[in-house]
Order: sequence, then structure tokens, then C-alpha cells
Amino acid sequence: MSETPRHRASDGTVPPDDVIDPLLWRLGYDVASAHEPDENGRCRNLLCAGQPSPCAALANAERALGLSRRGAPVQSPAEPASAPLALPATPVPAQRGAGAEREAA
Repeated sequence: MSETPRHRASDGTVPPDDVIDPLLWRLGYDVASAHEPDENGRCRNLLCAGQPSPCAALANAERALGLSRRGAPVQSPAEPASAPLALPATPVPAQRGAGAEREAA
């Protein structure tokens, strides 16, 4: 394993007082720092190849920063903010093979 020390943007940075998940906050902070837009409004990270900002990585980093803080709404990024979480009314038993029904009888 390499012994090369790595500097991260979050090194030496103190998370805000309302952070409840410091690891998620630091990861989001580091990714957001690496994907800041340049003077032309494009992502400066080489992995994004000049995509308009905010790139997907920056959008996800901003979401992580928000979710790491107290009071953040928890939802899937694919769901609209007003969509309720859909859960089955009753638990659905796992399907077993055809021979399992005979064994239970």
C-alpha cells in the first residue's frame, strides 16, 4: 500500500454544529470541492470532461451535505419531494420452491 499522504479539502475543516453524520459531510465536502465550476461555468474536474455545472457529482455531493445535517428530509433522488414512501400494507412472504409447499403440509 502506498505511504503517500493525501490532502483532502475537508482536512482541518470543522463541520457545522448541526451535522449528524460527519463522514457523509466530509465526503460531500471533498467531492463538492473537487467539482467546483470554472470561470466558464463548467466542471473543472477532469472526470466530468467540461460538463456544465452542476455536474452529477456536484449535485450528489450537495445532496450528501444536506442529508448529513439535522432535519434533512430523507427521500430517494428519483422521487419527487411530495411523494410518500410506498410500503406494502402487509408483509409479503418470500417465495419458496414448488417442493417447499409439500414439505410444510
